[in-house]
Amino acid sequence: MTKYEHIKAELQESPKTWLVTGVAGFIGSNLLETLLKLNQNVIGLDNFATGHQRNLDEVKELVEISQWNNFTFIEGDIRKYEDCLSAVKDVDYVLHQAALGSVPRSIADPVTTNAANISGFINMLTASKEEGVKSFTYAASSSTYGDHPALPKLEENIGNPLSPYAVTKYVNELYAGVYARTYGFKTIGLRYFNVFGPRQDPNGAYAAVIPKWTAAMLNDEDIYINGDGETSRDFCYIENVVQMNILGATANDEVKDEVYNVAVGDRTSLNQLFNLILTSLRGDKTKLTSKPIYRDFRVGDVQHSQANIQKAVSYLNYKPEYDIKSGIHLTSKWYLMNK
Repeated sequence: MTKYEHIKAELQESPKTWLVTGVAGFIGSNLLETLLKLNQNVIGLDNFATGHQRNLDEVKELVEISQWNNFTFIEGDIRKYEDCLSAVKDVDYVLHQAALGSVPRSIADPVTTNAANISGFINMLTASKEEGVKSFTYAASSSTYGDHPALPKLEENIGNPLSPYAVTKYVNELYAGVYARTYGFKTIGLRYFNVFGPRQDPNGAYAAVIPKWTAAMLNDEDIYINGDGETSRDFCYIENVVQMNILGATANDEVKDEVYNVAVGDRTSLNQLFNLILTSLRGDKTKLTSKPIYRDFRVGDVQHSQANIQKAVSYLNYKPEYDIKSGIHLTSKWYLMNK
């Protein structure tokens, strides 16, 4: 039995109360689903800025009625301190996922990104400290590595940020460190690397590459690749992220006040990704004949990204269960069922 399996078994025997911010979003709703299936009590906070009611509706269909009754939803905004304070009341574990993602969005509107990602973060951090929650685990980002050229990425080696979004996620880490040193309130930051999976929104100007391409292939639309297609990323399936959130939340103090890479420790080029998605979607659907259209590199993007996950393996007993191929297979299956 892995450490993760052991923790899940313990949680089922002794339910706790969790707060998931951004609960109607892609990552938040997947966390909600897992926690409810473990018979946990979950409070969810969301303002539907990027989340969707349909994500919550789908979770409701996937869990037992008794499990769904353990969920309390609060429509609120992390930019309002009173909403944060209300949400953390009597909570054991906070999983802070709420943020405005997307490098291009932050370049187009840095003010709103700053308000959600920095002001919202410190509101949640302060409210959690004041309420005395047992642990606070937050979504950090691989964008923090900026222009540091070394691969794979080690947590202690970062460069200059390349976007307002990257600045906000780095500031989160700085605040987390200050709160540990000043108030003794230790947290865990999870630097996500290109998370993908079911319920990731394919629509909108700031959609991530995997859902966007998947939807385009299914609709026989043009697919654009920024650059020559050799740009590479460490794509991480959502279940690996769920595992790290639960491991982080339940970790002891000795491994807190740290940030951890959340990835699989591999690298996939955009050209390889295109072929993986197309092959997975095709199956018997040989009529899918999408071809990529190449265009200029996107401002703020790094050329290559790959994580070293040894720190998470050593400190948190992280064991990623899904690689890019198995994750794409499961993701494609979901999009085919929900197109």
